[in-house]
Amino acid sequence: HVQLVESGGGLVQPGGSLRLSCAASGSILRIEGMAWYRQTPGKERELVAHIDTRKRANYDDSVKGRFTISRDTANNTVSLQMNSLKSEDTGVYYCNAFLTELGTWSVLEYWGQGTQVTVSS
Repeated sequence: HVQLVESGGGLVQPGGSLRLSCAASGSILRIEGMAWYRQTPGKERELVAHIDTRKRANYDDSVKGRFTISRDTANNTVSLQMNSLKSEDTGVYYCNAFLTELGTWSVLEYWGQGTQVTVSS
């Protein structure tokens, strides 16, 4: 059974920083891309940052220069360092991964349960 578990969310003041982490566990053969999404009430879940197997990163324009995504391939983890946080960054952040389970041919998409990030004074 594969699980993605996020951690690191919380309440911070504008201009502050948070670091989110996501650990994938289970019978995993290989993880392809990993990403962070966020969702706010009444809005679609939006891609924040993505990182591929070569550790090439892509960011939404709203977070470029402030957020950094990284991954530890050996430990099946992905992190999101968030600096200079704004109120607009508030939302539930979800970890996402495409991976292959041991004993299968299929690449499937998995989601974490989400972690709340609130930026407020």
